[in-house]
Amino acid sequence: MAPRDTQLFALLDRELERQNTTLQLIASENFASRQVIEATGSVLTNKYSEGYAGKRYYGGNSIIDEVEPLAIDRVKALFGADHANVQPHSGAQANAAVYLALLKPGDTAMGLRLDQGGHITHGLPVSMSGQFYNFVSYGVDEQTEVLDYEQVRRVALEHRPKLIVAGATAYPRILDPAQFRAIADEIGALLMFDAAHVAGLIVGGQHPNPVPFADVVTFTTHKTLRGPRGGCILAKAQHGAAIDKAVFPGSQGGPLDHVVAAKAVAFFEAAQPEFATYSAQIVANAKALAAAMTEEGFRICTGGTDNHLMLVDLRSFDPDLTGKIAQEACDTAGISLNKNQFPYDPRSAFQTSGLRIGTPAVTTQGMTEAEMPLIAALVGQALRARNDPHALVAVRDEVATLCAKFTPYP
Repeated sequence: MAPRDTQLFALLDRELERQNTTLQLIASENFASRQVIEATGSVLTNKYSEGYAGKRYYGGNSIIDEVEPLAIDRVKALFGADHANVQPHSGAQANAAVYLALLKPGDTAMGLRLDQGGHITHGLPVSMSGQFYNFVSYGVDEQTEVLDYEQVRRVALEHRPKLIVAGATAYPRILDPAQFRAIADEIGALLMFDAAHVAGLIVGGQHPNPVPFADVVTFTTHKTLRGPRGGCILAKAQHGAAIDKAVFPGSQGGPLDHVVAAKAVAFFEAAQPEFATYSAQIVANAKALAAAMTEEGFRICTGGTDNHLMLVDLRSFDPDLTGKIAQEACDTAGISLNKNQFPYDPRSAFQTSGLRIGTPAVTTQGMTEAEMPLIAALVGQALRARNDPHALVAVRDEVATLCAKFTPYP
C-alpha cells in the first residue's frame, strides 16, 4: 500500500476551502451534489466498457450494462427525446461527434460568432470545427445586442449550410428553437441546438425545450444541470445510429463509466419537483444581480438577462478598466468570474472590455434575490480598490462572511 499523497490532498483541501469561502460567479460552473461526487469517485472508474450495452468489446460489463441504460432512460424522459448518448466526455466532444455524424470534411455549417456569444466549437478557425468544416457565422444586432433572426435567415439563404448550429456560451437572452427550425426548413438544413449552458433551465421550465425542433441537441451536464463534468447528445430517432457510431468508435474510446453513473444521478436529481424551483431561482437571481450591477454603474449588455448569466460592459464604470484586470482584482478579493468580450467589444479577447457573470453556483448555495445587491456591491468595491491590496483583502473578508452563511460543502 502506497503512503498517502499528502502533497496532492493538501491541494484538494485548499480548493475545498476556496470553494467554501469565495464567491463562484462563473456562469459555466456549479456545485455538484454529494451524490454526484460520490458516483464520480466510485469504483466504476476501474472499468473499461468500449461499445454500448449488450455490445461491449470487453467482458465484466453486466453492471455497466444496467448503469448506462439507466442514465439514457432518465435523460430521454427529462427532455422528451427519441435517442440519447451519454458517453461524450465533454460538450466539445459531443459537438465533435455530431459534426462527424452529420457532416463531411469541407461541408458548410453555420454558427454564432465567438465574439458575440458563440462557442469555440461553433466554427472558430483554430478549433477542430473551423479546421475541418466550412463554418460561416451569424451575429446579433449592433444596437440591441440581441440575436437578429432575419440576419440568421439571410446568412442561411446566402451560404446554404448543411447544418445550422443554434446555442451560445455567452448570450443572456432566450434562443427561440422554433425560429431556427423555420430557417433550417427553408433551406433544407439540419438543426443542432447546443444547450450546454441552458440544459438545466430547459428541464426547469425556464427556457424553451429545443428537442421537439432540433435534429440533434447537445449539452454539458455540469453547468445549470448541476451534474458531473461531461457531455450528452439527444437526437431524433433517425440520427441515433450515426450519432452512436460517431461517439464510439468515431471520436472516443472507452466511456468514463464513473461519470456516466454520476450523470444518471444528476438526471435523477433534475427530475425532482424542487429542481424547477431551483431553476426559477437561478433566473430570478440573475435578473436581480443585473439590476444591482446597473446600480453600481455597470452597463448590462442587452439591458438585462432572461437566463442564468449576464454580460457586463465595464466602460461605463471605468473606461480604462479591462476585463483581464477586473478578473484578476476580483480573484484577489475572493470573487471568481471571467473576462469576456461582448458584441462589438473594441478590445481583444485577451483583454476584453467586459465580464461574464452567472448565478447557478450561488443559487445552489441557497442565495436569493436578497443577496444579489451585496454581491454587486462587493464586485464594485473590489474594482474600485483594484490597486489597493489592503482594500482587496477587506473585500475578501466580507465575501467570506457572506459565504459562511451559505457554505456549499460544510
